[in-house]
Amino acid sequence: MSDYKTDLEIAREANKKPIIDLAKEKLSISDQDLIPYGHYKAKISSNFLDKVENEKDGKLILVTAMTPTTAGEGKTTTSVGLNDGLNFIGKKSMVALREPSLGPCFGMKGGAAGGGYAQVVPMEDINLHFTGDFHAITSAHMLLSAMVDNHVYWNLEPKIDPRRITWRRVVDMNDRALRSIVNSLGGIPNGYPREDGFDITVASEIMAILCLSQNFEDLTHRLGKIIIGYTRDLEPIYCKDIKADGAMSVLLKDALQPNLVQTLENNPAFIHGGPFANIAHGCNTVIATKTALKLADYVVTEAGFGADLGAEKFLNIKCRKAGLSPVCAVVVATVRALKLHGNADPKNLGEENLSALESGLPNLLRHLENLNKFGLSTVVALNRFPTDSEKEIEKVQQVCSDNGVNAVLAEHWANGGKGASKLAETVIENIDSKKSSLKFLYDDNETPEEKIKKVAVEIYRASDISFSPQAKKKLKEISDLGYDNFPVCMAKTQYSFSTDPSNKCAPEGHSIQIREIRLSAGAEFIVAIAGDIMTMPGLPKKPAAYEVCIGTDGNIKGLF
Repeated sequence: MSDYKTDLEIAREANKKPIIDLAKEKLSISDQDLIPYGHYKAKISSNFLDKVENEKDGKLILVTAMTPTTAGEGKTTTSVGLNDGLNFIGKKSMVALREPSLGPCFGMKGGAAGGGYAQVVPMEDINLHFTGDFHAITSAHMLLSAMVDNHVYWNLEPKIDPRRITWRRVVDMNDRALRSIVNSLGGIPNGYPREDGFDITVASEIMAILCLSQNFEDLTHRLGKIIIGYTRDLEPIYCKDIKADGAMSVLLKDALQPNLVQTLENNPAFIHGGPFANIAHGCNTVIATKTALKLADYVVTEAGFGADLGAEKFLNIKCRKAGLSPVCAVVVATVRALKLHGNADPKNLGEENLSALESGLPNLLRHLENLNKFGLSTVVALNRFPTDSEKEIEKVQQVCSDNGVNAVLAEHWANGGKGASKLAETVIENIDSKKSSLKFLYDDNETPEEKIKKVAVEIYRASDISFSPQAKKKLKEISDLGYDNFPVCMAKTQYSFSTDPSNKCAPEGHSIQIREIRLSAGAEFIVAIAGDIMTMPGLPKKPAAYEVCIGTDGNIKGLF
């Protein structure tokens, strides 16, 4: 690039194709099977999904990453770049990604539509309200919340014990003030006062249900299985018991249909669903992934944060439930992030520092070792920054080579698909020469406690795993209800293998305490909350929202 341009400027200059033309030319989707949301985004109708059900599946490529740092790794950018790279070398490829949450957009992480010349567009729409899926999920969740309190107010059967309501509220914004609240104040007309709280929408069980549902019937069935609380006799009360599942499913009818957009290079992309990986399971919808596999020879998808969180849940939860099996895993790393894990000065990451780089490389190697436990062949995508020295790049490539893994320099941020062509070629060679055979980390018939310990020991390298009294009590309740066979969804800081975000690189022998257990009966997994992780994040001291405004020309400014 001759002059530096922001992501927003690059996205606005994109030569986008009308979504109706793109769907027809690239995917053979007719106008009748497309539901446009403006000129450049659309939903794929459920009728079309039925039509392609018996088509042959393409090959699934998982993009994951080393442990994230403030230096940035560029996992979504690499997913988009790899997809464009595959198309650049003549392969028919699609990318399936998660939708961004408004919380991080106005907090500290920013948007999630890629960056540089590896983006999905229309970027502003995608990062803000998009097609309204998150709002539909929030509304469905809050409808259930309203019906729970209404059920209590009118003293309806089955009688909910107000002290044992487990269903919290949600909003798609980082708002720490709502973590713990008291509702129904103001007297008898407003109901029975009780303690309550909010999570962020991406942590909602309904978000997880939408992302794991195979079809509309499955969605409705899962909604009905949500446990909202208990009777005084400790009998569980389900969503279907208070007759909320039908109305909720209506609110989610359109949200269940995948969203079609495009990359800067006019390659089709699905962006659908968006659970976080540090507090939820971190994957886009099963429907979008499976539909993409019917429409392309290769499908690139990502799992949130580092491989210890996103990839672990993608494999142990999503692949287990949906019958998916990736043929290759691409681990995104950067020289800058590796140096941070090696205790380099964050203010001087542009300076060559081979000593810090070498000290940080065990973090990347740990993730590669972990993925090998799942039976996956791997490729490292070294996402290049202009300040990376040749010696630093060679060092990463040599260490990876010594460990039997190709580390490919990827320059998609600056050069789009052409810049990721070498990475694309290496991934295809890897798929053709190395056979991946997915192995789950634990079996369904193991107890939840055994599953949690396996993740903590095998993936996090902890030596001491403990459970709070409240967590032990909840595990017994889950066992009594017959849900021991569910996989576990770990909620933990994304910044370390441990529960201490300052414990960088590749710690081992640390302690992990599970302070809380939550049952997601509709999503069919058990959430284990470790350390200080919050299911409702807060805004940083200087939130990104400070810089966002509308200019005199009517265009958004400061979104990135």
